[in-house]
Amino acid sequence: MDKKNRRDNPLFAAGLVGGLGLQVAICIFLGYFLGSSLSERFGGGSGWTVGGILVGLAVGLLSGILLVKKVMEDADG
Repeated sequence: MDKKNRRDNPLFAAGLVGGLGLQVAICIFLGYFLGSSLSERFGGGSGWTVGGILVGLAVGLLSGILLVKKVMEDADG
């Protein structure tokens, strides 16, 4: 009998997509929080907040890409 591949499971795909979304959302929230804290400490209006959100988005997307790459490598081997 053929062993079913883990990537063929729809629950695995749904979990991966949900995990990616949660990971990006948490990074954006942490970036917002850090930017707001820096804005209150150093002034400068909302520039720190927007910068924090953008950095959080970039970190979230990069970590999502690395997670998908890891999952794809594990599935191949």
